[in-house]
Amino acid sequence: MSYLISLFEQHSYLILFLGIFLELMALPISGELLMSYAGYFVFQGKMNYTLALLTVFVSAGTGITVTYWIGKAGGYKLIENYGKYIHLGPERYKKVSDWFERSGSKLLIFAYFIPGIRHFTGYISGISRIPFRKFIIPAYTGAFLWGICFITLGKVLGPEWKVFHVAASKYFVIFIIIICVLLAVFFACRFYKVQIKTYFIHLIKRLSNRLKTNRATEVFLIFLTLVLIGMVSLMLGLAQDYLYDEFNQFNDIVEYMVGAVVNTNWMEGFLVFQSLFGLWCILGITVIRIWRKGRNRLLEFTLLGVSIAGAKPFHGLISKTFSYLQSFGFFGKFHSTNFPDMNSFIMVIIYGTCLFLLVRHSKKSYTPIYTSIMILIILAGLAIVNIESTNTLPSDVVGGYVYGGVWIFFNFLLFEMLRLLIEKFPL
Repeated sequence: MSYLISLFEQHSYLILFLGIFLELMALPISGELLMSYAGYFVFQGKMNYTLALLTVFVSAGTGITVTYWIGKAGGYKLIENYGKYIHLGPERYKKVSDWFERSGSKLLIFAYFIPGIRHFTGYISGISRIPFRKFIIPAYTGAFLWGICFITLGKVLGPEWKVFHVAASKYFVIFIIIICVLLAVFFACRFYKVQIKTYFIHLIKRLSNRLKTNRATEVFLIFLTLVLIGMVSLMLGLAQDYLYDEFNQFNDIVEYMVGAVVNTNWMEGFLVFQSLFGLWCILGITVIRIWRKGRNRLLEFTLLGVSIAGAKPFHGLISKTFSYLQSFGFFGKFHSTNFPDMNSFIMVIIYGTCLFLLVRHSKKSYTPIYTSIMILIILAGLAIVNIESTNTLPSDVVGGYVYGGVWIFFNFLLFEMLRLLIEKFPL
């Protein structure tokens, strides 16, 4: 691969064409690496963006078309006799073929993004006798999307391309798993939309009914405990990375991506949600909601007050703990004195606590889902705007959200236990 990259400097378009073509012939070449590198060359002005995209499209289209006709002409005997030389023996062929038969030709569009699948989709399509007219449109569409994604990524990242590639290699397996899960969810929703919708409506109704009983409250307590344990584990992991100054690569990539990709002009509207007006609005809505419900008013007002009033002391305790640990001589200097970010810490506590109190006794099935999505969008928007406009480090923002999450889930668990005791032993 290093020799291929050196040749790329001299014969960019030819190497890009051959590399993509040979990878789709099932040779061990990284098409994503070549396309990202081509995008980096586009950033430097050494390659033309349109010609690079056209090269990938023609190369991928040619490669997958050739493998289609090879598969159609040779059939299964070709796999049986020679598949082992390209890591496609009968057993692996059966797995890919079963997946392909279930999913249909539409998945050809996404097959390019799945390593181990894209190399053989042309062969399998031909062997499966899919008509060429049904094969060509999704196959060529996928080739174009595959090329535009990675070449654009390399162009956008520019000089940070190498850093991104190292980080992407480090988390490649996790990334592939996430992509596969998202694709599975997409196609499940696409083909079984009615069944999934019906199932979740019944599930939410059943959960809502069960949470009205004491036993269900105990189950809810177990759920909160598990979430708190997960948040604490994540908090400790972030603390270790902070103490050993291991956030540099993460910060570089996120800052560059936010600056290069995200248009923060229109996103500045999110700042209203962290203004005093926005915060008083969400707090006012929550107070009115608690009062109108009329259930455990004192307990829920106390939860709201303790969560917000205790935020600053808890944040101060964290800062003092890190300062104390620094005296033990951890390697290097701390990357920031603002970890976890106080603003992000306060935002997740206020919005998280208000969300919990607003949906805790909701009678409508969809209210918790829609409200949670809206709060997540608000927090994500605030994170992006603050990173770009206030030069807050991404790791500090993540730390603020995680440590704030630990604080509110601790309070949720504590007050749900008090709620259970009050219901069992009323005064």
